[in-house]
Amino acid sequence: MVLARGLGTRMRAADPAVDLTPEQHRAADAGLKAMLPVRGRPFMDYILSGLADAGLTEIAIVVAPEHEALHHYYVSEAPPSRIALSFVVQKDPLGTADAVLAAERWTSGADFLVMNGDNLYPARGIADLIGIDEPGLLAFDPEDLIRSGNIPADRIKRFALIERDERGYLTHIVEKPAADRPRDSGREKPQSLVSMNCWRFDARIFEACREVPRSSRGELELPEAVELAVRRGVPFKVLNARGPVLDLSRRADAAAVERLLHGVVPRP
Repeated sequence: MVLARGLGTRMRAADPAVDLTPEQHRAADAGLKAMLPVRGRPFMDYILSGLADAGLTEIAIVVAPEHEALHHYYVSEAPPSRIALSFVVQKDPLGTADAVLAAERWTSGADFLVMNGDNLYPARGIADLIGIDEPGLLAFDPEDLIRSGNIPADRIKRFALIERDERGYLTHIVEKPAADRPRDSGREKPQSLVSMNCWRFDARIFEACREVPRSSRGELELPEAVELAVRRGVPFKVLNARGPVLDLSRRADAAAVERLLHGVVPRP
C-alpha cells in the first residue's frame, strides 16, 4: 500500500532557487509528487519498480479523488507489466491512519506493507519486511540516511525515533522529537534509529486506526495508531535497514534524486 493521498503542500511551495523543467513545474504546482518526472519517468515508476524487485506483485496506491492524472497514466498510458495495480480513494485528507483504513477492503484480511509515496526505499529492506511473519517496521541509522541518500541532517531531526526492547520489538515511537534531541557542533548527534514510515501490518492495525485520537495537527496519524496497537499488545519487529532512501517531498529534492537515480531504468 503506497500512500499518495497527501496535499503536497511542501512540494507546491515555490522555491526560486530550484530549476525545474516545465513538466516538473506542472507536477510540483499540482502537488503531484508521485507524477513528478525523474529522468523522464514519473517518480512512482521507480517506487513500483523497486517493490516489484523486492518480490511484491499486488500493490494499491491510495490517492485523492482528484488524482485522475496518476490513474490515467497507469491504466491507459503505461500499465505496469510486473505488478497488479489497484487504486484506493481516500475521500478526505484526514491523515495516514485514515489512509490505511481506506484500503482495508483491498487487503482482504491478508498481511500487507505500507509506505510513503514520496520515498524510494531499498528493495533489500522491503524484501526483509516481506520475509517476516508478523508486524514490523524498517529502522534506519540517521548517519547512514544522510550519507547514502539525499536527506539532509536538519530533516532527519524531525523523523520519529524508535525505541525497542532487548528482543528487538518496538516499545515506543517518538514523533517530532527535534526539540528534545542532542546536538553536536551545530549538527544533531544521531543516537537512535529512526522510522521512515515503512511498515508491515496485519488486520489488527485497523482497530487502532479507527480508534486513534487526532494528533496535535488535527490528523489521524499512523505512527500514533501503531503506538496504540503496541500498548494493546500487538508486537512489531524492528528490522535494521540500510539506505539509500530517496525523498521527493520538496522541489529542491528533484536534482539530487535525479543524480542518485542515474542509470536506473524502472520496470514497474
